[in-house]
Amino acid sequence: MGTYQENKANNTALALSSLVTVSTRVKREKKELEVLSEELVVGDIVLLESGDKISADMRIIDAHNLMVDEAVLTGESIQVVKTKDTLKKENLSLAAQENILFSGTTVVKGRASAVVIKTGLDTEIGKIADTINNTLEEKSPLTIRVEKLSKQISMLVLIVAFIITILLLSKGVDYNEIFLSVIALAVSAMPEGLPLALTMALTIASNKMAKKNVVAKKLHSAESLGSCTVIVSDKTGTLTINEQTAREVALYNNKKFKSYKIDDNLTKEEQEILQPISLLGSINNEAKITAKEKIGDSIDIAFLLLSKKLKVKTNHIKILEMIPYESENKYSAVFFEEDNRNYVTIKGSPEVVMSFCQVKDKNILKENEKMASMGLRVIALAKAKIRKKKTYNENDIKDLEFVGLVGFIDPIRKEAIPAIKECKEAGIKVLMVTGDHPLTSFSIAKELGLTDDFADVTTTEEVEKYLKKNKKTFDKFVRSKCVFTRVTPLEKLEIIKSLKRQQEFVCVTGDGVNDAPAIKAANLGVAMGSGTDITREASRMIIMDDNFKSIVSGIEEGRVAYANIRKIIYFLISCGLAEVLFFLLAILFNMPMPLVAIQLLWLNVVTDGIQDFALSFEKKEKDIMKEKPVDPKESLFDKKLLKEILVSGLTIGLIVFLVWTYLIKYIQMDIATARGYIMALMVFIQNIHVFNCRSEKTSAFKMPYKNNKLVFFGVAASIILHFIVMEVPLLSTLLQTSIIPLKDLGFLLLISTIVLFVMEIYKKIKKV
Repeated sequence: MGTYQENKANNTALALSSLVTVSTRVKREKKELEVLSEELVVGDIVLLESGDKISADMRIIDAHNLMVDEAVLTGESIQVVKTKDTLKKENLSLAAQENILFSGTTVVKGRASAVVIKTGLDTEIGKIADTINNTLEEKSPLTIRVEKLSKQISMLVLIVAFIITILLLSKGVDYNEIFLSVIALAVSAMPEGLPLALTMALTIASNKMAKKNVVAKKLHSAESLGSCTVIVSDKTGTLTINEQTAREVALYNNKKFKSYKIDDNLTKEEQEILQPISLLGSINNEAKITAKEKIGDSIDIAFLLLSKKLKVKTNHIKILEMIPYESENKYSAVFFEEDNRNYVTIKGSPEVVMSFCQVKDKNILKENEKMASMGLRVIALAKAKIRKKKTYNENDIKDLEFVGLVGFIDPIRKEAIPAIKECKEAGIKVLMVTGDHPLTSFSIAKELGLTDDFADVTTTEEVEKYLKKNKKTFDKFVRSKCVFTRVTPLEKLEIIKSLKRQQEFVCVTGDGVNDAPAIKAANLGVAMGSGTDITREASRMIIMDDNFKSIVSGIEEGRVAYANIRKIIYFLISCGLAEVLFFLLAILFNMPMPLVAIQLLWLNVVTDGIQDFALSFEKKEKDIMKEKPVDPKESLFDKKLLKEILVSGLTIGLIVFLVWTYLIKYIQMDIATARGYIMALMVFIQNIHVFNCRSEKTSAFKMPYKNNKLVFFGVAASIILHFIVMEVPLLSTLLQTSIIPLKDLGFLLLISTIVLFVMEIYKKIKKV
């Protein structure tokens, strides 16, 4: 079952991988050739244009209007302008190296020629891959706990077996009987159904997660997600929708600005007011939106979407000339005809646009600063009427009228806010790591409810500064921050290591190559479905819809899985303890064994097996996401579970021993017949005790029937099976049991209810 589930998850992961072979245009010996990316060598001259994937680290020789998407490396959602200029500073961050193209990134706009300077593992992406290969994978909390549990049970069985052997030898018991007794004890103590029950609980959790767009590549990852104490989340695409959107428009008139918030509540009058500036942004535009895809610069795409939202019509506009955006100029211009009149409009940075205007107003720059402080990327627009002529150029752009500013942002996912709130209630700290500007990051974090204080935001410079100090100082620094901006992949890795040193169980999410080392080093790495192959390979889980809410849903299912595993262990170990107890008491009081090995095996594999299987399907209990995360280092046998097992196990053991004593000593029943009674009693007790185990805190009488109908069917199936064993001669002979009168069965059933009421009283006392 585990193999099937993990194979299914791996097939899903493989289906996401890109199977397209990337080819690259190169210039070799004055000839243009198309070669496979892996065939590139240092010194090759590569020719690039829009849409090309960059397959090696390259130094730009010549560039024309070149913009590159470096999100996979830096996490920055805005495309980067690249130039051929020589950089004046050394040791710059990846994002600041404007004359270098990095492997794995994509050309969004423009064209260039570049020389290959690094390939394979020498590239920035190669260094990250090498780091991943040298990072050890963490064991899941469940693996650690189950290994510890296995050792504890094994040691307990060996110790008790040794004690029983000594006791029986001191009483002069035959070696053959001692051997059989020790075998019976081992059968009693060992929870034979546990491996299947654990696999079932994790398989069910994995299937439920898959329905919520969370694919667990390994079964134990399902429970691991429920154990996390810190989520280190990528911003772009996870907490935000990864699409630049117009957030605010500030219209300029008579040296004053009037701002409009762009949302779904715009009135018809406001839409009409905003249509003119949106029209300018949509005609001065190089992007294209089709039913299948959006092509072009993210800001241009955002202007087209704004026009669509405001129902702007452009069919009456005739484009006359266009000056494309150049990184050196920082503006683009369009000459157009409207209502038989000619106009020019420009779009670009506020400082540049203002330089073409009649009025040089400081209020424009102040408004720009105000919008930028809100985390917005600000674009200015201006317009002027011009005289008619055949051709136009940049010399015709003068004496413009400043129209206004449009602020863009990658908006947050609406469902991320309640998801983060749910994390806080669940005792899980959420940290945001992003490649964006600190102001933009703070604005997003504030809206998400992560922080209200800019002091909680830090930058790569600060991280680098504290990394040079000792680990204790760095750990304290990391503990004081919740937003990390423009950090390098290796700095992100150090942040994860710091959190782990602080005994946190860290879940890291991401989609880019820059996230891969941290994902591999984390206690649990979670990749986005739309992310890179290297990130998905390094992860243990994949979020198919790139949504933070899906992670929180997965945490909930992980907690349910862990709770169900505890219930299964509670049930199996308490029943095993009871069997060991009445076995030991029988030896101490010189009485025959209440059950033989084959009867114990039947109870443990069949009766217990049905019920622990049913407990795997238990649904979530109320307020499971308001409890604090379980310490990953905490044993499955914590004080609470140990007390529950002791109370219920001792109760069951004493009930069985007292009934056994009554049958053998007082009414002097035949041993074989009495064992049939004890076997029936254990079947009834186990079937009643399973209702105690449905919850560690809620009364068995208050647990909803609909939460687990299978338990009731399991009880019925278990009892029917035992009746068949008693009635069929071959089976009754094999299991050494016999037919029991209905009156006596009713008496045994009544006695078995004692364990239910004892545990109800225990739960009541623990609540007080």
